[in-house]
Amino acid sequence: MTQRRVAITGIGLVTPVGNDAPSTWSALLAGRSGGAAITQFDASGFPVRIAAEVKGFDDAAAGDRRLLKHTMRPHRFALVAAEQAFADAGIRPTPEDATRWGCAVGAGMMTSEFVDLAALHAHSAPDGELQTDRLLTDPSANDPMIFCRSNANNGLSLLTQRYGIRGYATAVHTACASGGQALGTALKLIRRGAVDRVLAGGFDSMISPVGMAGFCLLSAVSPDNDAPERASRPFDATRNGFLLGEGAGFLVLEEWNAAKQRGARIYAELAGDGNSLSSYRITDSPPDGDGPIQSMRAALADAGAVPGDIDYLNAHGTSTGMNDRSESAATRAVFGSDVARLKVSSTKSSMGHLIAAAGAVEIAVCALAIDRGELPVNANYRTPDPDCDLNLVLGEAQRQRVRMAMSNSFGFGGSNSCVVLRHPEETAALIGAGR
Repeated sequence: MTQRRVAITGIGLVTPVGNDAPSTWSALLAGRSGGAAITQFDASGFPVRIAAEVKGFDDAAAGDRRLLKHTMRPHRFALVAAEQAFADAGIRPTPEDATRWGCAVGAGMMTSEFVDLAALHAHSAPDGELQTDRLLTDPSANDPMIFCRSNANNGLSLLTQRYGIRGYATAVHTACASGGQALGTALKLIRRGAVDRVLAGGFDSMISPVGMAGFCLLSAVSPDNDAPERASRPFDATRNGFLLGEGAGFLVLEEWNAAKQRGARIYAELAGDGNSLSSYRITDSPPDGDGPIQSMRAALADAGAVPGDIDYLNAHGTSTGMNDRSESAATRAVFGSDVARLKVSSTKSSMGHLIAAAGAVEIAVCALAIDRGELPVNANYRTPDPDCDLNLVLGEAQRQRVRMAMSNSFGFGGSNSCVVLRHPEETAALIGAGR
């Protein structure tokens, strides 16, 4: 039996460099940075006071105002990006086919807003010591809206409710691998016939006192407060941490033949998914790239591809010392003699690190690279690192036909996700050959 193929037919993006796919794509090609001073809270007491925030965001497209009262900031990003993806695909669930639609999301770890935590502290520990007898009388603890907003599955619930999706639904949280693994889950759902179409993506915002404090304590974020636009410089020898970002990316996925029959525009085939668990350290990838190597090879095998088929790699490329060395080692191991030909860039150099949303957004970037025949730049690279000797897209975007692209997402805790995409013309040739 021929395996069902999966088409990407809709893309929606809300990122630190654009509030939709066209503006984000334009910024990535130009290497424009979303880095700036933090505005969402007073970060003056933090060693890192910069981030890549979403700017000028209008949640009017997020839906009914009654729905919005159940949301936090990242949920609104998700709702707007999803609406863009449906509009771009020209299709959405109907009562007749709702059970044949699925939803798979990569969700962030921040399930409580800082303002609610601060209110709880002010009420229950007014003098700095917890007064347990005050907990049950705390207004936030007795507010059902706060409870609903803080549910880990709330984003998934909001999306399925708004769009009437009644098929398989799941939320994935594997830190920075979440968005990629959500797309991989969606791929498998369509392949096995559980659904015919999926809304898939990721959303996150950790730009808060709690999120920033954690990353500062881990020394994971760049302290270049005076030069936020250059703070993210993946694979550069002077890199010193990532630029914390936020946003959402959603894609509409369809069974290939169904998409062709309705005359849909197909950006790319979602062709392969590979995953592994490094089990090395909570916050580091193994120096030899072992876990990433497994996920990359598994994705290639799942796509029926070999290293020589891949023209572009959108790297995880966080701009941290260990990750970039590990990913470079893994890329050399997987691609061998093809590594000198392979074009590589990390679009985190512009957008920063969107954590749970990163994989979904970067898979969308790969689909756009295939569709447009352009490769986004690896911005801010100046000083070569011999441990990261990859064929980076430098200086300006490059025009090139992309037969296949690969997207890497490696998360804290050791989760590794790799997804492979194929140009629609390449897929058509394989189908014509009976493969």
